[in-house]
Amino acid sequence: MKALNVIESAYRGTLEEQDDTIVWLTHALKGAGAEIDVLLRGNAVNYIVAGQKVTGLSFGTRTQKHAPDIVGDIKGLIGKGVAVYYIAEDASERGLADGDMIPGVNSVGRLALALLYDGYNQVWNW
Repeated sequence: MKALNVIESAYRGTLEEQDDTIVWLTHALKGAGAEIDVLLRGNAVNYIVAGQKVTGLSFGTRTQKHAPDIVGDIKGLIGKGVAVYYIAEDASERGLADGDMIPGVNSVGRLALALLYDGYNQVWNW
């Protein structure tokens, strides 16, 4: 079975857990031998913008010492052989160009989504 994780709800739990729950789940599933890929859409396209750093975050006297590294997590997925796609129009609507993205990600247009989905047995939307 081949599955596609579609991530649209961005930054869910990243402060509490220091990672995105579904990106973490994808790592775990891939590590267990699953055939799984990722499609980033909506605000989640921001996960693959190169050069991001989360530092200096504090709430009153509490400082967040273990900031999330979503870009690093996505690079790790790519290193494990997970194909990472993003919707080109969603990136464009947020002022992002292909050159802003980390290497190894694949752009797909909204009109081509049906063809992408057709390559998977299951599509999970988060």
